[in-house]
Amino acid sequence: MIVYGKNVIREAVYAKRPFFNMYIDHKFSDYKFLTFLKDNDIRFERVSKERLNELTSNANHQGIVSNVQDYETYTLESIVKDDVLQRFIILDGIEDPHNLGAILRSAEATKLTGIIMSKKGQVQLNATVAKVSSGAIEHVPVILVSNINQAILKLKEHNVCVVGTDGNTDLTYEMMPLEKSLAVVLGNEGEGMRPLVKKHCDMLVKIPMYGKINSLNVSVAAALMMYKMI
Repeated sequence: MIVYGKNVIREAVYAKRPFFNMYIDHKFSDYKFLTFLKDNDIRFERVSKERLNELTSNANHQGIVSNVQDYETYTLESIVKDDVLQRFIILDGIEDPHNLGAILRSAEATKLTGIIMSKKGQVQLNATVAKVSSGAIEHVPVILVSNINQAILKLKEHNVCVVGTDGNTDLTYEMMPLEKSLAVVLGNEGEGMRPLVKKHCDMLVKIPMYGKINSLNVSVAAALMMYKMI
């Protein structure tokens, strides 16, 4: 997988992710970062900015691009536990990689147990997600499932309370039972949660809104819900 940006590369080094190739702009002059790479025995090749633009489709690569081993994903069975208080976010059809990257960054900051998302109908882990996450992608377990509804039922078997987000409900996020393991569902950017997913939730809550706009970007809503679960 091609990734780029100093924070992404730095966290990949810390995580001991295998590097296959690394390319750095001829004009890249961050001495501290170059020393960091040398100290960790990371070899690289100097190339033109045009070559880096080509590799990243003109993304904001900060002058450093690498081909690394794909990011790991997990099964739900390998993560969910009965004897530990856990916190999950379930993503029901998030399409924008910038939103997924921002959610990963907040998840790392709040020590979320994991992010659960579908193998299809959902943006997957890619270079844009990694860049926006600022390297947090290395530290948050991403759990891929074949079916979100089946995953919710499996969570319930492990006594996880599944909380849907819905602006039309009367309950606010203050009502979440923090003494229980929780999984908060966030729906698609445009359509929200699908009806069957909403039906499977144990409860529906909303984030209080006091202005004239009645919705938040999904990554902002995710951050608020994660901090409320702490």
